[in-house]
Amino acid sequence: MVYVDTHFDTQEQVTQEQVESWLRSLGFSTDAPEAISIRRAFTLANNAHKQQTRASGEPYILHALAVAEILVQLRLDSEAIIAAILHDVVEDTSIKLTEIEQTFGSGVARLVNGVTKMASIDLQGLTEKAGKERMQVENLRKLLLAMAEDVRVVLIKLADRLHNMRTLKYLAQDKQLRIAQETADIYAPLANRLGIWQLKWELEDLAFRYLQPVDYKKVAVFLDERRIDRERYIDEVINKIKTELGESGIVAEIYGRPKHLYSIWRKMQRKGVDIHALHDLRAVRILVPRIQDCYAALGVIHTLWRHIPKEFDDYIATPKENMYQSIHTAVVGPQGKTLEVQIRTHDMHKQAELGVAAHWAYKEGKRGDAAYEQKIAWLRQFLEWKDESRDAGDFIDRFKSEVFQDRVYVLTPQGNIMDLQQGATPLDFAYHIHTDVGHRCRGARVNGRMVPLVYELKNGEQVEIITARNGQPSRDWINPLLGYLKTSRARSKVQAWFKQQDHSQNVELGREALEKDLRRIGMQGISHAAMAEQFKHPGVEEFYAAYGRGDITPNQIAARGQTLATPTVTAPSDTPETNRKKIKNTSAIHIQGVGNLLTNLGRCCSPAPGDAIIGYITRGRGVTIHRHDCRNILNMSEDKLGRLITVEWNSGAPLDAYPVDIRIEAIDRQGLLRDILTVLSNEKVNVTTVNTQSNKLESTALMNLTLEVNGVEQLSRALTRLSQLNNIQDIRRITRS
Repeated sequence: MVYVDTHFDTQEQVTQEQVESWLRSLGFSTDAPEAISIRRAFTLANNAHKQQTRASGEPYILHALAVAEILVQLRLDSEAIIAAILHDVVEDTSIKLTEIEQTFGSGVARLVNGVTKMASIDLQGLTEKAGKERMQVENLRKLLLAMAEDVRVVLIKLADRLHNMRTLKYLAQDKQLRIAQETADIYAPLANRLGIWQLKWELEDLAFRYLQPVDYKKVAVFLDERRIDRERYIDEVINKIKTELGESGIVAEIYGRPKHLYSIWRKMQRKGVDIHALHDLRAVRILVPRIQDCYAALGVIHTLWRHIPKEFDDYIATPKENMYQSIHTAVVGPQGKTLEVQIRTHDMHKQAELGVAAHWAYKEGKRGDAAYEQKIAWLRQFLEWKDESRDAGDFIDRFKSEVFQDRVYVLTPQGNIMDLQQGATPLDFAYHIHTDVGHRCRGARVNGRMVPLVYELKNGEQVEIITARNGQPSRDWINPLLGYLKTSRARSKVQAWFKQQDHSQNVELGREALEKDLRRIGMQGISHAAMAEQFKHPGVEEFYAAYGRGDITPNQIAARGQTLATPTVTAPSDTPETNRKKIKNTSAIHIQGVGNLLTNLGRCCSPAPGDAIIGYITRGRGVTIHRHDCRNILNMSEDKLGRLITVEWNSGAPLDAYPVDIRIEAIDRQGLLRDILTVLSNEKVNVTTVNTQSNKLESTALMNLTLEVNGVEQLSRALTRLSQLNNIQDIRRITRS
């Protein structure tokens, strides 16, 4: 709760008497040293901001006091509270940092300076895919360094954002949406990663209110309409639990758990159910002194009421990535209504609500705190990884995976908990243990059974890595289409290994891999020199080496390659220059030089989006679209060249299905066709025709398939996945003769 409205007249300047009342309401003794320093900070900030008001018309100083009050509620020390009051004076007024240091000391000055630097960081850029990543990386490193050196800087920034969200209604709608989206994308996940659920929940609910107003109101109205009945029900449940725990000799504090609208809505979306089907709309929390009391209380609850299968989580035995600990269970309570119960110790509750902020307690003084060290250990480790990142984009991706993605928790054979990005594979796990373990990994057992290295790990699974004595990584591991590695850290480890290999070896490896990949997607006629130039490499040899190291992926080749497959043809010379403007055709094709004409795709080469294409004006059938490297185009007679016309794919058109032909050569085996069709189904590729010829004497199979794809990139991904199947010898795109 904010005390601003209670203690201050929001339309006038704040008086010293009001500040005294505010300090007393927060529990400060008026003659305590920290209270004296806070008053001096108020006087300095109040004078500096005297002429400034917020969008609401309130004096600007009220914002500074509200931010400070949030930090008081987080139990931060006096240095942080003073810095919060002064957090905008250096940026927005004539006050210098040296003046703050002379008056309040180097600790406060360092915090104010950190918050001022953070004000220049465009955090929203982290969630955009525009070409801003390289510009953002240094600012991001500043943020990380500020967090590692003194995480209170980020806590002040989070409190600043929370108060801005509480007063967002005074801004224009476009600003409301932008700030709310930034809060949902950046600040709420950051609060979660630091374990400060007290801030996380409110930031999420406030962002939800502006981003999804209809859904927000629907959930809010539902909860409000049933509030009285729910509170009466919870009171009865609490009395029953108190009686039973008392009879078992368990001392406990029990109360109803507050409901957060965003978490309810998100659970509805994730489970695809109506709000009535959720188990935790009625919930209680039990706080006990010791860990053993948690499990004793759980036994009492499960004895009282039947628990609901699959609705039990033991985060005490397996803490979350931000070290959150609690037992969650759901039961069929009185009157047959579902009831969620959370059980934790008082220390766990403090850590859950305050997170890293629990490291400070302004009334208790600083002290060593193992939980705090665990919560920011990931950050220090991340900063150690930064030099491994090849470029800014990789660094940004790694930060996103560490802070903004869900996590999965698995066990080593010794029972240690490993915290990985959701979707991580056994190979990611191996590299997380040690680089050398990853390089030598040749297999994995999950819960005692062998699994492929592309298997996605799930919470609670035990993983054992099988290594070779002198193993080395495979180039396939860094191909994102194959799914071996999901974490950017592991990919960087593999890329670094290839980078360290002999240059001539990388050149040869890259040349062979490039020719193989180009042949697979039907682009073998492309000039390697032209491709090297497009990827900004000084020569073909350097380009091969980069491909051999994994700096360039097959997906990038598929995306860019077709623009180079351009034969020497021209559009009709008699086309009026005034008519050469680009005209959007009714199909997914842009036609230059003529009006809207009927278009159809050439069956000879089956072009698909991403292919370089050219049009041929037929007699009576409109324009036929061919690939630039189509044999019929390359072998066209001189008298027909004048009927070629410039066309290109319409990038704004919805994705459609385009037929392409592929050929697979394989050693025949039982289930081969089934496995091929399964891979294509998983890649959402439709198969329209299959023609299979088997040679029983040589045990070989030749398959011609017609697929429907939405573009070259989907085709490349599907062919790459197919090439990994057992017994596949060759697979490539073909054109009809």
